[in-house]
Amino acid sequence: HLQAIAGRIGVPLNLKEFDTLGSKIPLLVNLMPSGKFLMEDFFDAGGLPVVIKQMKEHLHNDALTVNGKPIGENNKKAECYNTEVIAEINKPFIEEAGIAVLYGNLCEDGAVIKPSAATPELMSHRGKAVVFENIEDCHANIDRPDLEIDENSVIVLKGAGPVGYPGMPEVGNVDLPEKLLKKGIKDMVRISDGRMSGTAFGTVILHVSPESSIGGVLGLVQTGDYIVLDVPNRKLHLEVEESALAKRRAAWTPPEPVSNRGYTNLYIKTVQQAHLGADLDFLVGKSSSIVKRDAH
Repeated sequence: HLQAIAGRIGVPLNLKEFDTLGSKIPLLVNLMPSGKFLMEDFFDAGGLPVVIKQMKEHLHNDALTVNGKPIGENNKKAECYNTEVIAEINKPFIEEAGIAVLYGNLCEDGAVIKPSAATPELMSHRGKAVVFENIEDCHANIDRPDLEIDENSVIVLKGAGPVGYPGMPEVGNVDLPEKLLKKGIKDMVRISDGRMSGTAFGTVILHVSPESSIGGVLGLVQTGDYIVLDVPNRKLHLEVEESALAKRRAAWTPPEPVSNRGYTNLYIKTVQQAHLGADLDFLVGKSSSIVKRDAH
């Protein structure tokens, strides 16, 4: 959303900047899914004004807000009532808690993961892909008793991007197979070109770009391929030779669009990829707000 907003006003905002900035941002709020408390606990502890006050060294405190006053002035008197919920800036719960941006042959234009909500042991992982072509395929087959999948597998969901779904829905945090849940497995590596809720937990790689439905490498992944996730080094790699990928690419055909008329068709034809903000391309760039001619 921030990238789309920036695009509308002509301000360059590269996906990698979220990683550059995020690596300097600590986790101050002990709130699910990155912590243990609930939203009402956050409110009772002082809420967002306290966080803004603690984060003042990272902010432009003279930036004006909707009430006409600078953000720093609005929050300078905020008080914290529970440091178990909201930490001080010099005593954060996690030192680096921002979004991590990954690159590799599986996501040449980038993908993202939220480390604070992921399982530390899975941040460096190599596993066999179990591929679902779309969310309907996933729903129909994820709980099949004969599905060849274990806790080391990497679940790959295609067709959830801006063009393919269309609209990039919050389906990236795919439910784990029932048979693994019964074994006590609580998390697995999951990869998709879709989104997930900000309150969701898991080692989930999202916003893979370019997406599967327009010919991105994600669309070429097959069940049994090995995938390497290396969050510390910001890498996401498909262990398939380029020659093999070239053959798959030559044989690949795009999925049929869900609509070939109306607004949905306009959206499919003009929406940007996730790494650019998934806005409509003809809305990018500064535009005048002046009404030059009367409407009636």
